[in-house]
Amino acid sequence: MVRGIGDDCAVLKVAPGHQLLVTTDLCIEDFHFRRTWHPPASVGHRCLVRGLSDIAAMGGEPLACFLSLGLPSRLSQKWVDGFLRGFELLARRFAVPLAGGDVSAAPAITADIVVAGQIPSGEAVLRSGARPGDRIYVTGELGGSAAVLQRLYAGKRVTPSRSDCHFYPLPRLEAGRWLRRRGLATAMIDVSDGLSVDLAHICQESRVGASINAQDIPVAKRANLELALHGGDDYELLFTAPAKAKLPATAGGVKLTAIGTIVDHARYAGQVGHVGQKDYLSAIRILGQNGQERILAPRGWQHFTKKR
Repeated sequence: MVRGIGDDCAVLKVAPGHQLLVTTDLCIEDFHFRRTWHPPASVGHRCLVRGLSDIAAMGGEPLACFLSLGLPSRLSQKWVDGFLRGFELLARRFAVPLAGGDVSAAPAITADIVVAGQIPSGEAVLRSGARPGDRIYVTGELGGSAAVLQRLYAGKRVTPSRSDCHFYPLPRLEAGRWLRRRGLATAMIDVSDGLSVDLAHICQESRVGASINAQDIPVAKRANLELALHGGDDYELLFTAPAKAKLPATAGGVKLTAIGTIVDHARYAGQVGHVGQKDYLSAIRILGQNGQERILAPRGWQHFTKKR
């Protein structure tokens, strides 16, 4: 970063031979978090992790972030300070300077995060590179965040901690860069909306189908298969790699697990040539623990849609 806060614009410098990555996300009170459930530091942390995880999913390196806040007039300064403390701790951990933003009055807490990153020209890992025969992998474990939400909805007390995957998830930046540098990932996305939804995104963009095995999915403690498939908010990486590629057990300090195979969409959808969105969604199957295969419909966790 050449110039940050203090002028009308930040000035960012991209390394020679690199391209700029830009992503943005909104965090809105009572839709993405609740003050009664989430400490302000957790809200700030989770706000930034959404953008950093997108950079990780491209195999990129973050350069700077921008934060705009809409705040209710009666919100305490203590809450705002806690939010910024959680945000800044994560930003420092991954050396991502806060380069600008804005503050405005709003009826509910609203945080808009923008993260800029860089990647060597032509090396961004897209969602559209999966090919039949590729293996499907995930980092880490799935369903842990949704399991915490399930307990909160049930009225159970949950004590937030820095090691908790829901309150303080970590972006898989090191794993994403490791995969990109070695040319192993043919397609990649972060698991923010749920495995079933995010795998569907890869299948749609790559024009392929997928077959996954239920018993291979790494289910987090206190979670179950349904939460691992549809829960979301895990911020792990879902990626594909050539069948002949030899992947280690871990990358960037996180476990890698093979969960299935990319197939020709016509194997399941029964069509060739141009197909619509529904055809790709029906071309994703899961082999259950009972040995029976079924369609894996995209059914991501609908956060905070229950009556409050």
